[in-house]
Amino acid sequence: MGLHLSLTASLGETVRMAEPRAAFELDDSTFGPISESLRRDLLLHCYRFTGSIHEAEDLVQETLARAWRGRSGYRADAGPRTWLRQIATRVCLDSLRRARGRRRLPSSPAARIGEVLWLEPMHDDLIADADADPAATYDLRESVSLAFLAALQQLPPRQRAVLILRDVLAMSAAEVAEHLETTVPSVNSLLHRARRTMDRAYNPPSAPRPPDAATASLLRRYVSAWEAGDINALLALLKHDAILEMPPIPSASVGHAAIRAFLAGSILDGTPGRWRGVSTEANGGPAVGLYQRDNDLYRFTGLQLLATDGDRITTITAYMDGSLAARFHLPMEIDG
Repeated sequence: MGLHLSLTASLGETVRMAEPRAAFELDDSTFGPISESLRRDLLLHCYRFTGSIHEAEDLVQETLARAWRGRSGYRADAGPRTWLRQIATRVCLDSLRRARGRRRLPSSPAARIGEVLWLEPMHDDLIADADADPAATYDLRESVSLAFLAALQQLPPRQRAVLILRDVLAMSAAEVAEHLETTVPSVNSLLHRARRTMDRAYNPPSAPRPPDAATASLLRRYVSAWEAGDINALLALLKHDAILEMPPIPSASVGHAAIRAFLAGSILDGTPGRWRGVSTEANGGPAVGLYQRDNDLYRFTGLQLLATDGDRITTITAYMDGSLAARFHLPMEIDG
């Protein structure tokens, strides 16, 4: 699986034609069970488009409402997943067009995560049983990483749709053309432009990896540094040019000196026991639920997502949002 694709990717490849399959019908008795079984797949699909889990949930509801209204007499040779994804894609495109005037993107294509103000973290249970096509350019974890999602937001709606369908879901150009009701040359043109933008906007040092011993060790040491209030121990885990950002604040602390200046003193003052950390997973990588001492309790203050290059942390994205505890199955309070 390539980390990111080259601009030289051939647009003249032979397209893989969709194989005919047995037709299916949806009626009042089958719609509910089928749509519920595919709800998580649809949520993941809409989340890639929007970068917001709350918006994705609303778009899934709209997708199922449209599908319900169109169920009578509807037949699709590709199966219910493809049919519902097609409806979801159109719902997402409609939503992105409506939101275009309300969302102001950073001027630089290579924007930091914190500059894309509407990005929200996603618990990894959303990808626990998701299908992953080995032919996809981006693997499953990479396709939901914050860095990848931030780069996707730079793409116009139809370019974004084509890149997701072609390079994440590994659909052929012919399948995408049918999906979007356009032509193969149009799909190839949109994909070419989308890949050019992604080549500028998405250059992570490494792709997210499945949990392994090295990542688990790094996460334990990170939590220990917070719990000890030890800024030096924490900085020792970071690359020299690591980034600390706190969406929706667009600014960031870059490098050891800036991160020390931000954290040392009022946040990490060398006093053990002010903080507790609980490990979890978000957007295909490690994360920590952070708790601050309040008398005899530790109260949830937010979630930190960590991007790593193997043995060092490259980015800390801190969401100071108490509502994330429930979404990530974390307690609001921990006994002291």
